[in-house]
Formats: sequence, C-alpha cells, structure tokens
Amino acid sequence: MSRPATTTGSLRRLPAQGRSAARVQRILDTCAVLIDEIGYDRLSTTMIAERAGITIGSLYQFFPDKRAIAKALMLRSLDAYARRLKKRFAGDDLTHWWDGVGAAIDEYVMLHRTVPGIRILHHGEVVDAHALDADPDNGGIVADHLARALIERFAIADTPRLRFSLKVVIAASSALTMLAFRRQPDGDERVLTEAKELVRDHLHRQSGLGAAG
Repeated sequence: MSRPATTTGSLRRLPAQGRSAARVQRILDTCAVLIDEIGYDRLSTTMIAERAGITIGSLYQFFPDKRAIAKALMLRSLDAYARRLKKRFAGDDLTHWWDGVGAAIDEYVMLHRTVPGIRILHHGEVVDAHALDADPDNGGIVADHLARALIERFAIADTPRLRFSLKVVIAASSALTMLAFRRQPDGDERVLTEAKELVRDHLHRQSGLGAAG
C-alpha cells in the first residue's frame, strides 16, 4: 500500500475497544521503545510497523505519520499523569497545598523513570515542533491539571496569577527534571530537590498561597 500524504493535522479516529484498540496500544508501546532506542529523528512508520508485527497499511488506518503517533503517545502519558495525580489528591496524606505540589512533581518524575519515550517526547523539539501543533504545550496541560487539583482539594482561589505562576514553575521544574535525567539515568536527586525548593519558593512569593508548613 502506498503511503498517504504526510499531514500536520489531528490524529485519525482511534478505536476505544476491541482488537483495533489493542493494535493502537501496541503501536504506541512500540513507538515508545524505539524512541528510547534510536531517538525520534531516526524513527519511521515502517520500523514501528515491523517491530509491532503489523502491516504498514494497518498502521496508516490509525495514524497518518510518525508525528501523529508521537502526539498520541505524548497525550497518553499526560492522561496517565492526570490519573495518577487525581489518585494522589484523593488520599489522606496531603494536608497542605505544598504537599499537593510536591506530589505533582513526584508523579512527573516517576513518569520519567517508568514510561519509555517520555524523556525525549516531553522535552525539546520533538514535542514542541513535531507533536503538539497548535495545542497547549505540555507545561500548560500539566499546570491546568495541577491548578484544578489544588483548587478542589485546598479551596485555593482560582486566579489568573495562580495559573500563570503554576505555568512558570512547571516550565522551570520540567527543565530541571530534564537536567536531572541527563546527569543520572534515574534522575539526580540533588537537582530534583533543588527543583522542588525553587517551585515552593516561587509559589510562596508570587501566588499568595502562604508558606508551606
């Protein structure tokens, strides 16, 4: 089957269940592993199809190109992050807004430690130029999830300043997380600790949330 024209638009309609859904997940899982192995630039849809054990035509039923696969993989990871964050905020161990922010950072770090492909997809040009198109950037999505969780759990006022400050600290902690994982495979704990302190200090000074107890 000839390859369809490369597109820059949205994903094709993806199945919600059944064999087709399992095939899509296999495509995404395979893409994630290959990104870790060879990087995004060397990746091709042919390589993904061959490793996943499907025909290239089957792959194109769901995705027009590797960019769309990377986008779906990135969005899947953000959905997983949102679910993990919701579960953490539903627990009884968070007694202060800072506990919630710390939990959000911990879950983000855990994604980097456990999910293939995340370190490349969540940082740099792969995400910004190849995966997101006109959608909000990853930091904005994470900040929105965190803002909603903090507002619901700790009755914090939903203000433009809070939203802006969260976007700033998410961007900063994301950059430091990238640095931590460049320094050590599981993340340099010294850098990750500094990231937490930076986030706490900025939110305390800029957002009117009050000092963490």
